[in-house]
Amino acid sequence: MMLMRPVLYKQVLFSDGTADYRQPPEPKAGEDVTIRFRTKRNNVDAVFLCANQHQYQMKKVETRGAFDYYAYTVTMSDQTFSYYFQVADGMLTLYYDNYGPTKELRPQYSFRIVPGFSTPDWAKGAVMYQILVDRFYNGDPDNDVETNEYFYIRTNSQKVENWDKVPENFSVAEFYGGDLEGVRKKLDYLQQLGIEVIYFNPLFVSPSNHKYDIQDYDYIDPHYGKIVEDGGALLEPGSSDNRKAERYIKRVTDKRNLEASNQLFAELVEEIHRRGMKVILDGVFNHCGSFNKWMDREEIYSSQEGYAKGAYVSKESPYQGYFKFQNQNAWPQNKSYDGWWEHDTLPKLNFEESKDLYQYILDIGKKWVSPPYNADGWRLDVAADLGYSESFNHQFWRDFRKAVKSANPNAIILAEHYGDPKNWLAGDQWDTIMNYDAFMEPVTWFLTGMEKHSDSYQPCTLGNIKNFEGSMNHYMTSFLTPSLYCSMNQLSNHDHSRFLTRTNRRAGRADTAGAQAASEGINKGVFREAVVIQMTWPGAPTLYYGDEAGVCGFTDPDNRRTYPWGKEDRELIAFHKEIIRIHKEHEALRTGSLKFLQGENNLLCYARFNRREQLVILVNNDKNSRDIDLTVWPAEIPVNAQLEQLIFTNETGYSVVPVVYTVEEGRLKMMLPKHSSVVLRCKNEKQDSAKL
Repeated sequence: MMLMRPVLYKQVLFSDGTADYRQPPEPKAGEDVTIRFRTKRNNVDAVFLCANQHQYQMKKVETRGAFDYYAYTVTMSDQTFSYYFQVADGMLTLYYDNYGPTKELRPQYSFRIVPGFSTPDWAKGAVMYQILVDRFYNGDPDNDVETNEYFYIRTNSQKVENWDKVPENFSVAEFYGGDLEGVRKKLDYLQQLGIEVIYFNPLFVSPSNHKYDIQDYDYIDPHYGKIVEDGGALLEPGSSDNRKAERYIKRVTDKRNLEASNQLFAELVEEIHRRGMKVILDGVFNHCGSFNKWMDREEIYSSQEGYAKGAYVSKESPYQGYFKFQNQNAWPQNKSYDGWWEHDTLPKLNFEESKDLYQYILDIGKKWVSPPYNADGWRLDVAADLGYSESFNHQFWRDFRKAVKSANPNAIILAEHYGDPKNWLAGDQWDTIMNYDAFMEPVTWFLTGMEKHSDSYQPCTLGNIKNFEGSMNHYMTSFLTPSLYCSMNQLSNHDHSRFLTRTNRRAGRADTAGAQAASEGINKGVFREAVVIQMTWPGAPTLYYGDEAGVCGFTDPDNRRTYPWGKEDRELIAFHKEIIRIHKEHEALRTGSLKFLQGENNLLCYARFNRREQLVILVNNDKNSRDIDLTVWPAEIPVNAQLEQLIFTNETGYSVVPVVYTVEEGRLKMMLPKHSSVVLRCKNEKQDSAKL
C-alpha cells in the first residue's frame, strides 16, 4: 500500500518584513539579520533562502501550533539585500516572494532590505489628522483676511461671514478665518479623538486659502499667526493693483508680524508635543507663488525696506537664477518665466541653475524641524516634479534627506506621489508617501465603485475582491517594510472628493451636480466599513478634518468645506473614537503582519497578527447579509479558539459589545448583515498545539 503525501498548504506559507519574520527589522550595515519563514507543520522537505544568486538552506528552529518556522542568519553589507524563498516538497517546488506563493520566479517582487534605512517608530501606525487651517476653526478674528485686502488671480480677497457657506467653485481668495489659534483651542478635541500626529496643509505666507503658492518660506502667514502691526488702505472694489494693497503689504512684509507668527507656531508645536502629539508641515518646493519675494510679480516688496528686488522686476535681482526665463530681454516685468503646468501664479523653481536656491531650500528643510520650531517632518508636495529631470530630482531628495535628518534624525519625510514610488523609496530619499495606489484607490473602488474625484462610477470594480487583493498585493511590494508601516492611508483629502460622498455612487462635481448632491444618497454603513479598513490596515491612518464629523463634498474646492462645529455627526465622532482606540491598543494593528483570508466578491477578509495577538477583520459590502464560513488558522489563530468582537458596524451604527465567536477545527462560522464590518480578536492566551 502506497502512502499518499499530504498536499502542500501553499496558503499557509508566509514571511514578511515585520519583526516576527525579520530580526532586527531595520538592520544596519555589518549587522546580522535572522530571516524567518513559516510553513504548515511537517508539510515540506526543505526551505531555502535565495539571495544574490546564492541559495541557503534554512533550519527548522521552532514548531508552534500548526506551524513550523525556519530561519537563516545573514550579515548585511552596505548594499540592498534582495531575497525570496524556495520551498521543496518531494517533486514539487514553489517560490515565495513579497507578493505571495508562485510557481515562477518574479524578481520584481523580491523582498528588500536597505541596510541603515529606518523610519521613525512614532510614525509607524500613527493616527494622523490633516488640517486645512482656513477651514478648521477661527480662534483669532483679528488676523482674518479682509474683503478687498488684495487681488489674486481673478478677484479681490473675500472674507466669508457665514462659516457654514459652501465654497464657491473658484474660491482661492475666499477666506473663512481659520488659524493656528483655532487649532490650539481645539487641541482637547483632537486629543480626545485619539490623534497622534497633526499634518498641516501649508502654513507659510501665501495669497491663497490653500497656500500651495508660497510667498515667503521663512515665515508663517500672519493671517494664520499673529498680526501685531496693522493698518493701511484696502483696495478699491475691482482694483487689481496690489502695489496699493497697503494693509496686505503691512501684514505680510512687516517683520514684527512675521516674527510674532513664527513665535506663535513655535509655542503651538510645544503645546502639541506636551500633549504627546507630533506635527508634520507641508513643503511646497517644486514651485513657489507669483507673490513670492524672490519673484515679486505684484511688486509689493519693491518699496519695502530690507527686501531685494524680485526677479520679475529686475534682471539684476539676486533671485534671477531661481527661475527659468525664456526671454532674456523682457525686463522689467518679465513674464516669460516657466510656470508649473504653465500656471503663471506658480513659478517653477530652477534648482539646476541656482546653487543658492538649492542650498536655501535645504536650509528651509532643516530650519523648521530644528529649535525653536521643532516640527516632526515634512509632507512634500508634487515631489516627483521638482527639477527638470528625474536624475536631478533624485539627487535633490537625497540631499534633502541628509539635511533634514542631520537636523532632526527622528523627522519623517513623506511625499505626495502618484504611480510607482519604488525609485524614491530606495532608502536614500523619502521615508514614505501618501498612499494612493496601495490604499485610497483600491479601498474606494472596492467599497464604492467610484473614482477618487467622484468623476466616474465603474460598477465592475464595486466589490471586486480579485481586483482589490491583486492591487493591494502588487502596489504594497513597492514599499520597503519600514516605509509601508508609516505610509499615509487616507480616505479623503484636499485634492479628492470626501469619501462619504463617494458612497452615493454619483459621478459629478459641485459646479455641475450642485453642492447639495454631495450629501444625497450617502451610506454611512459603507463609510464605517472604510474607516474600519483604514484603522486595521498597515500604515498610518490619516483623517481629513471633518470626515469624522460627517462632512461631505465633491472634489476641490467642495472638499474644503468648514468643520461643522456645533452641527457635527456625534455618532460618527463617537465611532471614530472607538475604532481609533482599538487601533492604538493593539500593536498587531500598528506593526503586525497582514494576511488575506478567503474573500469573495463584496466580502473582504483579512488578518493582522504577531506572536502575541491575532485579529480577524471581515467586511461585508454586499446589499444582502452573508453567511461566513472562513478558514482562519493560517492567521496563526489556534485551530480551536474563541474570537471576541472588538467592534461591529452596520448602516445604523456600531457596537463594542464583546460578543464571542467559536473557531472549531480552524474555521469561523457567523453571519454578517449587509454593509457591515467586524473586528475580532483571538482570546486564547496560549497556542493550541492541535494539528490540521
